[in-house]
Amino acid sequence: MRISTAQFYESSAANYQKNFANVVKSSEEASSLIRVNTAADDPVGASHLLQLGQQASMLDQYSANITTIKATLGTTEAVMTSIGNVLQRAKELALGAGSGIYTDADRQANAAELEQIEAQLLGLMNTKDESGKYIFAGSKGDTAPFSRNSDGAYSYNGDQTTLNLPVGDNMSMATNSTGWEVFQQAINISRSQTALAAPSDDDGRVLLSDGLVSSSATYNNRFRSGEPYTVVFMSSTQFKITDVKGNDVTSEASQNGVISSKDASTQSFSFRGLDLSLNIKLKAGDTDPDAVIAGHSFSLSSKPDSFNASRAPGNPSTAQIIGSTVSKPEDYTGKFSAGGAILKFTSASNYELYASPITADSKPVSEGSLEGSTARAAGVDFTLSGAPQAGDQYVIAVNNHQTQNILDTVSQLRTALLAPIDSDPALAQRFSTELSAGIANLTSGSEQLSSALSSVGGRGAALDTQSEANGSIALANKQTQSAIRDSDPAEVMTRLTLQQTMLQASQLAFSKLASLGLFNRL
Repeated sequence: MRISTAQFYESSAANYQKNFANVVKSSEEASSLIRVNTAADDPVGASHLLQLGQQASMLDQYSANITTIKATLGTTEAVMTSIGNVLQRAKELALGAGSGIYTDADRQANAAELEQIEAQLLGLMNTKDESGKYIFAGSKGDTAPFSRNSDGAYSYNGDQTTLNLPVGDNMSMATNSTGWEVFQQAINISRSQTALAAPSDDDGRVLLSDGLVSSSATYNNRFRSGEPYTVVFMSSTQFKITDVKGNDVTSEASQNGVISSKDASTQSFSFRGLDLSLNIKLKAGDTDPDAVIAGHSFSLSSKPDSFNASRAPGNPSTAQIIGSTVSKPEDYTGKFSAGGAILKFTSASNYELYASPITADSKPVSEGSLEGSTARAAGVDFTLSGAPQAGDQYVIAVNNHQTQNILDTVSQLRTALLAPIDSDPALAQRFSTELSAGIANLTSGSEQLSSALSSVGGRGAALDTQSEANGSIALANKQTQSAIRDSDPAEVMTRLTLQQTMLQASQLAFSKLASLGLFNRL
């Protein structure tokens, strides 16, 4: 077979270029010690490296999220600890105020300090993080979570949304603790009330305190089903309790309604999850105790739900809701949302009530027209000041007294300490009940806070564990990437030396063969 001169030169040049390209590539690899620079170098390896790179990016993001959450949890833990210390001081003041040697002036001094504690708590519960967001407001970081209403009660303005960030594959962690779960859900033991029914003019002989819940389960399951109750004193040594249907339920009271003394200020009895204090005060000249005590009666029931109404900032009018009362209990129980409601005015006189929150498919649960200054909806009468306009909206929050904000607990305790009781046995008994309720609710609030603090600590521990796991995965990721991408220096140098030798040999072979041409022989 003949090979033309042109073919010879083309073949030699192609081989030379190939060998030269191999030498250049190996030289670059020897310099960088990176084997896979493009997908062409190793298609399977490049695909694997892409997946590993994406995993490494996610691990970096997880690490950043863990750092962010730890910073937020650190701030939250510090604030919660401070609040716990403040609540402990409030409890010390309350316990001191119960001392028999305290005078009205002493209790008022404690109340003055409680006022400072109340302001301090409000400030701590409205703490902001380093970015200026309120840490207890849920997803409403730009809104102060707690505010004081015109009636002195406190409202929670945030929501119940926790903000979660991914910290690992299939694992997210809450960055925040909402004020709702930390401060609003403490069990309230003071959620019943008594009222003197007879005689019409209180003679001061029989004093029955509001009840304190000793068992929430019994109270909710048994007491609520039979209220309101009537407590009638049959004599100075026996009372009778009947439920709303007139059934005699005295047997469920401790000692079956028997009073241990005709004249005692320290009696107490329990009934369907409630503890109540009883004070019988006979007067001079009461020769027949049974005659003067018999016939005294009290109503006993749960405190009715109360409402906090706030106008939307975008309302076209300045009208406010200044009063809210349940007018039709059956409608209220069946229609009004326990989670709150939105009252919307569709005109200057017509309105609609929606369950909160309103969604795209929400339908009104009640509607009507103003009757004077009153809007009646779902069994509740709302009294307005001023004339509403179309577009006005009001957010209605329901307080069923099952739980209580710790700010309200301190406020109520402060109010109780301000009352002068030194010369009034009736007020003294009421104060004793209010003080016991305040101390118990402070304990309940502290327990709720401790639970939230434990949750913060638990999340911190989980983050440490997850951070270690992510670190191990990141290390394995780097090792796998290195095994696929990086070169073996010895192998590269050996290959480069071989390729350089082959390049030199091809150069020498080309020059030798080229000298055998016919023209070189002429």
